[in-house]
Amino acid sequence: MTDIARIAGVSQSSVSLVLNEMSGSRISQETQQKVREAAHKIGYRLPATRSPVAAAPTVEKDTIAFIVDEISTSPHPVVSLDGIRDYAFEQGLLVSAHATRSNPDLEDAVLRSVLRDPSIAGVIYATIFTRKVLVPKALKSIPTVLLNCYCEPRQHVAIVPGEVAGGFTATAHLTSLGHKRIGFINGEPWMDAAMDRLKGYKQALATADIAFDESLVRDGDWLPLRGYEAGLDLLSLDNPPTAIFCGNDLMAIGVMEAAQEKGFRVPQDLAVMGYDDQELARYTHPPLSTLVLPNYEMGQKAAEILIDMAIHGKQTRAMTIKVDGPLVVRETTGAVRRG
Repeated sequence: MTDIARIAGVSQSSVSLVLNEMSGSRISQETQQKVREAAHKIGYRLPATRSPVAAAPTVEKDTIAFIVDEISTSPHPVVSLDGIRDYAFEQGLLVSAHATRSNPDLEDAVLRSVLRDPSIAGVIYATIFTRKVLVPKALKSIPTVLLNCYCEPRQHVAIVPGEVAGGFTATAHLTSLGHKRIGFINGEPWMDAAMDRLKGYKQALATADIAFDESLVRDGDWLPLRGYEAGLDLLSLDNPPTAIFCGNDLMAIGVMEAAQEKGFRVPQDLAVMGYDDQELARYTHPPLSTLVLPNYEMGQKAAEILIDMAIHGKQTRAMTIKVDGPLVVRETTGAVRRG
């Protein structure tokens, strides 16, 4: 590839994309032609022109392809990848990771590359946030498990977080401490995670015989600034909540800042509950109580089911498996002392 790049006057990465037919629409036809001509000049035979080998050795299927729409903008898919990698390695398999950036051309190129690789045993098809997806038709020809996403009608095993149960557990922790006025700062309301966590919040209130009060609910955007703004709003009410459950840890950090500004001590005057258990939750002041988003366990489960299907030939019916995360009690939640 180095020789071809020098002759064609292009980068080695461009040569790799062209020769592996992964160029999509990013490399001009003129450049692609230059690369192919340079390849012919030095005697490199393109994949399409190589003669078939009469008795090609069998290639062991020892790799799982992890295909995800985004991987660098959030820690969650990275943790899922860790779970997949660790379980797969214990079973003697490796993992190749591909981020498509929601680009249809790039996804098509990735799928072409994966499907012609004889070492790929199966695919874990994932999304950065939980949502319904249209599964590429190409994946019908290879064992596939959906991770953090699902399709309708069900065609594959789908592994998703148990968000309703998570919202219930987080809120029930606060009601168990005697809190009855519990604010809730949710994520963006159109997202599956936000809708389900709200359901869990309502169910926990009903279980504790506490009436749902819409005035204590605010929509957020998962970021600290919105948590701070919504926290100020809730704590400025004539009868402010004694506890606030936030849809993620970042918004909880914003609430803790708002509480300090308003003169509320955490947890003495206000209990604050997060969600996700991101690394930073351990280092807030005081450390944040939260609920684990079980990305690692979801990745492990996806790898386990895929390996059973692809390597062990286990027949698995299409279903949705919800993985619940545990409660992590730290120092931002305590018994109610006012109200």
